[in-house]
Amino acid sequence: MLAFLFGYLLTMLPLLRAGLPAKQAARTALAADSISIAIMEVVDNGVMLVIPGAMAAPLDAPLFWGSLALALVLAGVAAYPANRWLIARGRGHAIVHPLH
Repeated sequence: MLAFLFGYLLTMLPLLRAGLPAKQAARTALAADSISIAIMEVVDNGVMLVIPGAMAAPLDAPLFWGSLALALVLAGVAAYPANRWLIARGRGHAIVHPLH
């Protein structure tokens, strides 16, 4: 849930600074980020679950940070095609860029 919350907030901040009303900024952020965040969260959590001991590793363990870094990279790779497809069709972050 925090990934969605912070993802939407980070997209909304420049929109609010550009003068968009909060309701329109929220709708724009939801349209721009929902698919990308969902793909990234599924892949990220899936990778962390399949690496033995990653979920139980303490915060000071290289296993935790290495697994997290790998999961983030793989999640970004997985979300890239969807983001590219959306932008090519004028959706996703393509609807946000003119508003920055």
